[in-house]
This record gives sequence, C-alpha cells and structure tokens, in this order.
Amino acid sequence: MNIYEKTIKLNDEDFKEIIGVKRTTFDVMVKILKDAYDARPRKWRGGRKKKLSVEEQLMLTLKYSRRYITQKALAFEFGVGEATVCDTIKWVEDTLIKDGTFSLPGKKTLLEDDSIEAVLVDVTECPIKRPQKNSGSTIPAKRKSTR
Repeated sequence: MNIYEKTIKLNDEDFKEIIGVKRTTFDVMVKILKDAYDARPRKWRGGRKKKLSVEEQLMLTLKYSRRYITQKALAFEFGVGEATVCDTIKWVEDTLIKDGTFSLPGKKTLLEDDSIEAVLVDVTECPIKRPQKNSGSTIPAKRKSTR
C-alpha cells in the first residue's frame, strides 16, 4: 500500500493535519497537475512508467515545503532517487505557479490593501553559484621528497 492510498482513508481533519492542505484544495492541485502532465508533448512522456503517481508527487512536494525535510530523506521514504525528488519538486512548484490558481497578489496590491495584518515570507534555500577556482586564489603546497 503506497502513501497516497493510506491518506485516502483519513478523515478530513487528519488529512489536513498530515498533508498540510484541505482535501478539496489537494484535489484541485491534482487536477491541475494531471492536466499539465497530459498536455506535455508525447515525446516527454516516453520511457518507462513513473514510479510516483501525480498524487504522490504532490504529497512529496507538500511535505518538502511544509516540514523542510531533506531530499535524501524524502527519496528514502518514497523509494526513489534524490534526483527524482528534486525534479519532482521543481515540476510541481513550476506547474502550480504557472497555472495561477494558487498565486499570491503582487507587492503593489499588498501595499494598497489596509486589511492585511500579517505577511508570511518563504525563506527556503535557493541554489547559489559556487566560487570559481583559479590559480591566483590558491597557494601551492611544497612537496617534500621521501628519501
């Protein structure tokens, strides 16, 4: 029994507490993701069948966003590789953002609206460029002869 099959059996209150969103919101997200997956060109859907269903991909992404668990731990829990976890998270997030159903209002709208009492800020890590190695920044080590 996979993770999604276990969560189907939960009542609505437990579902929201474990997954992080209401069941109706989850269903809307799944519909958006399935439509986006079906709209992909056929050549992108080739190859072997995916190990994770769309529902499991969404659950993986929500778990990563909500609990900030490592991708290695998610890979172990869902039985896939770390690269699959990374690709899945990027695809789900990009697809939901591109759809616009779950987008937030812009900065100007927030500044003009007086009824807003609190603002939440996403502080997840972003990939950064590593410093480039060059000969000027390293100090060559002296080799000692071993006689």
